Amino acid sequence: MALKIELKTSPHLKDTDGVAQIMRNVVWALLPVCAFAVWQFGVSALALIVTVTLACVATEHLFNRLSHRHGTLSDWSATITGLLLALTLPPGFPLWMAAVAGFVAIALGKAMFGGLGFNVFNPALVGRAFVQAAFPAAISGYTQPGLPGRFLEFIPTTLTLPFTKPLALDGFSSATPMGEWKFNGMITSAGDLFTGMVAGSAGETSALLILACGLYLALRRFMDWRIPAAVLGGAALTAGLFWFVDPGHYPTPMFVLFSGGLMLGAVFMASDMVASPVTPWGVWIYGLLIGFLTVVIRYFGGLSEGVMYAILLGNACGPLIENLTQPRIYGARKVRQNAGNRT
Repeated sequence: MALKIELKTSPHLKDTDGVAQIMRNVVWALLPVCAFAVWQFGVSALALIVTVTLACVATEHLFNRLSHRHGTLSDWSATITGLLLALTLPPGFPLWMAAVAGFVAIALGKAMFGGLGFNVFNPALVGRAFVQAAFPAAISGYTQPGLPGRFLEFIPTTLTLPFTKPLALDGFSSATPMGEWKFNGMITSAGDLFTGMVAGSAGETSALLILACGLYLALRRFMDWRIPAAVLGGAALTAGLFWFVDPGHYPTPMFVLFSGGLMLGAVFMASDMVASPVTPWGVWIYGLLIGFLTVVIRYFGGLSEGVMYAILLGNACGPLIENLTQPRIYGARKVRQNAGNRT
């Protein structure tokens, strides 16, 4: 009986967790955030999440058919893109615009680069950036949380027909904590920011819930905890420096960490395994850069929020950071020295 020897390259020890299992756990971690968004904003938030997710899944299926590729819907990546994108949008965002955002996220943010594993930027943020530029008025309309009839009626802007002017939000509209500080000089209490009883995008309000969901992913080793830690650390250090110099003008680091989309972006978007570096020093530099840029854009930009652009800029710098922080190959210096001696 002949002995069959199978030769393979490294790695020889492989983890049993595949892409689908990792992505599925990210979906599980996002479900409490989605549920809290529905609790705060009612049927409009539910319709928003469902619409964007279906648009992303349908677009993924369409491009699979057009490119004659094997179906990739089972890897859950399109579902994650839809959930994350929906959570970054205002709860009363018109549904037809939300569907456009989902299409752009998959088409331009993922399919154009060749699909999962090849995208340079986080696809959900590509879709968010597109609607930020295309529909600036609609995306700046936020809603008060906990309205009495939120489970029985839609926010007026939700069912706006395509290419028509959204209805007024009288009695519904509210400014986000970052907007209140930047344009009115008002500081929201840390307790409200931490628990989520504030206006904002559908899934960015509760820092406590987002941290708990991120902790689940970190403990299961489905997320590199160093990236969100570096993002939050970079933001805290930058905000702390400005606050130390002029505490009367700049908010405390605690306010910066818990307000806006920083927590959601740090935990679920900056940590995108495809668009972030993997080298030991690279992940820290990448996260610190995003945290620094977030604060700078918030303080000195025309918008009250800067997380989206900070992460996209971090994604763009990711390949360079990874290239500059590559560990030295064992024996590489000695080889170069021996080669120099031979010459």
